[in-house]
Amino acid sequence: MPALDEALQQKLLVLEARHARRSMNETLRHEGVKVTRNGKTYTSFSCNDYLGLTHHPDVKKAARDAIDTYGTGAGASRLITGDTPLYAKLEHALAAYKSTGSAIVFGSGYLANLGAIPALVGKGDLILADKLAHACMLDAARLSGATVMRFAHNNIDHCRMLLEANRAEHHHCLILTETVFSMDGDRAPLQALSRLCKDHDSWLMTDDAHGLGVLPQSPSPADIQMGTLSKACGSYGGYVCGSSTLIDYLTTAARSLIFATALPPATLAASLAALTIIASQPHLVAKPLAHARLFTSLLGLEPASSAIVPIMLQENEKTLTASAQLEAAGYLVAAIRPPTVPENTARLRFAFAAAHETADVEAIAAFVKEHAWVCA
Repeated sequence: MPALDEALQQKLLVLEARHARRSMNETLRHEGVKVTRNGKTYTSFSCNDYLGLTHHPDVKKAARDAIDTYGTGAGASRLITGDTPLYAKLEHALAAYKSTGSAIVFGSGYLANLGAIPALVGKGDLILADKLAHACMLDAARLSGATVMRFAHNNIDHCRMLLEANRAEHHHCLILTETVFSMDGDRAPLQALSRLCKDHDSWLMTDDAHGLGVLPQSPSPADIQMGTLSKACGSYGGYVCGSSTLIDYLTTAARSLIFATALPPATLAASLAALTIIASQPHLVAKPLAHARLFTSLLGLEPASSAIVPIMLQENEKTLTASAQLEAAGYLVAAIRPPTVPENTARLRFAFAAAHETADVEAIAAFVKEHAWVCA
């Protein structure tokens, strides 16, 4: 066996022993919340397509029309010849929806963070990141060269303490958090963080990947609003919204924008059509949270803050077993394990969608209650 393969095989055996090895599962997603794997169809509680817009006829038509007009690919980066007219329309719509001066679209949410954060801060600057901020925020923070510190999850007092002890030693300071935390489903205290930023001459940046199209839209106190188009928008790509000056600067300074091929026109058109639906149909946007709150109510849990509800089982093996039991009963619920979440916090992650029926929510809540997982 080649030396590289031998070394990697040893790493795989370690992961296997910890029940942390991953594998792909080919999945066919249907309209609504049904998916097929290995010839069996399930009701999915694992997808981030919260509004079912990947199969919406207007969204699909927009993508087809874009292919007919612009072709299948961009052919170059945005700063060369890849900046199709659809970009300007989508960015205008995003800025209007987010109540900001401007917006810029990246190839993905990961690329948005990877480009924006190192462009904004660097050596001699300070980043304070929520302990549970998404991996792409943390990767970008480390890449920036700034001093990176983590504050306890949603803990304003700890964030304040770190600012008071360290802010004066650094030129700029950026605070990173998520609007809705992707694995816990809770929300950040944005107003309190914004006040801290004002008191300590700092900037607030939020990741709204799981808030856009799921929570009622209202003006955010964040200086930099980042998010994705791959969740409720049912398409692909990332964005940053903020002042016109911020976006003008990122156009020149964000390396993951400058050196990446532009998105396919069909993807941009689908995102634009989806955002139009989100902005005009608040009743649709309200459904995922309503289903999540019914679920937590039936199980006697704290009311859901978002469309995401975790059931904590702590142990990897126990969580994998529970996920398999759900699958055997016809439900697809992801088993989330380290390193996606901290050690000893493995969980079942339930994601609720507009297409779920009340009967779906009642049935899976009864299954969870039957297995006493909420008491774990």
